[in-house]
Amino acid sequence: MKQLQEEVDQYIGQFKEGYFSPLAMVARLTEELGELAREVNHTYGEKPKKKTEKEKAIEEEAGDMLFVLICLANSLNIDLEKAHDAVMEKFSTRDRDRWTKKDS
Repeated sequence: MKQLQEEVDQYIGQFKEGYFSPLAMVARLTEELGELAREVNHTYGEKPKKKTEKEKAIEEEAGDMLFVLICLANSLNIDLEKAHDAVMEKFSTRDRDRWTKKDS
């Protein structure tokens, strides 16, 4: 994750504008989530694409979301690996008995 954050930071760092404001990035994240939802709905839901609509991949939309999330984290100096580790610790302690485990 650190490598991804560094790669995005180097990319954004080449532009005078730099990162958008956190609020603008949350709006972009919401926009990208809508696009991902639309693709998932077309692929797995009951709403097929119109013949005039451009083909996009769920993978591409997920990648767009990841990029914007990394931009947001970088702009707020959030280490996503530490954030991930904290969430996994929470799930493995607080929620350890919440779900039915598969038999080993």
